[in-house]
Amino acid sequence: EPTMMKLALIASLVAGAAAFAPASKQASSSALKAFENEAGVIQPTGFFDPFGLSKGKDMATFDQYRTAELKHGRVAMLCVIGYVVPEFYRFPGDIAPGLKFADVPNGVAALSAIPALGWAQIFFLVGAVDYWGVLGDFEYGKPDLDADTLAKRQTQELQNGRLAMLATLELLRHDSQNYVSPGFDGLDNLITGLPF
Repeated sequence: EPTMMKLALIASLVAGAAAFAPASKQASSSALKAFENEAGVIQPTGFFDPFGLSKGKDMATFDQYRTAELKHGRVAMLCVIGYVVPEFYRFPGDIAPGLKFADVPNGVAALSAIPALGWAQIFFLVGAVDYWGVLGDFEYGKPDLDADTLAKRQTQELQNGRLAMLATLELLRHDSQNYVSPGFDGLDNLITGLPF
C-alpha cells in the first residue's frame, strides 16, 4: 500500500507539472482576430471569448455587446459603492415620509424596507434612462486625450467594470448568506476593519 501511495503521489506531481508546461500556440479563428485590437483586450489572455459569443458576429453587433458590457460595468461600479458606503456613512434626512436613511438596512435587507412608491420611482427612472438614454453622451467634461491614452483609459474602465461585476456578485452572495444565516462568518458588518 505505501508503494501505491508513492505512485499516486508521483503521478499527481507529474500531472501538476504538466499543467505549468508552456502550451503550444494555436491559430486563433478569424472571428477572434477581428476583435483582437479592440479596447478591453489585455495580455496574456488576448481577446477572451470562451463561449464563442462573438463567433460569426459583425462589428455592429460586437459594438452593441461592448456597449452593454460597459453599461453593466458602470452600474456594477455604482452598486459596489452603494454597498460599501452605507457601512460607514448615511445621508441625513428622510428617504420617504417617516422613513429615515439611517433606518434603511444595508444590502439585501433593504429590499423589504423600501416602500412601493420608491420601487415605482426606481423602476421608471431606470426604464427612462435605458429607453431614451437621457444620461448618455455629453461633450462637456470630456478630457482631451491622445489616441493611445484614450485607448488605455477605455481598457481600464472595461477592466474596472468587469471586476465590479464580480465584486457585486460576491457582495450579493455574502449578504444573502448572512441574511439567511446571520453571523455565519462571525462578523457583525459586511465591511470590517475600516479605520473610521
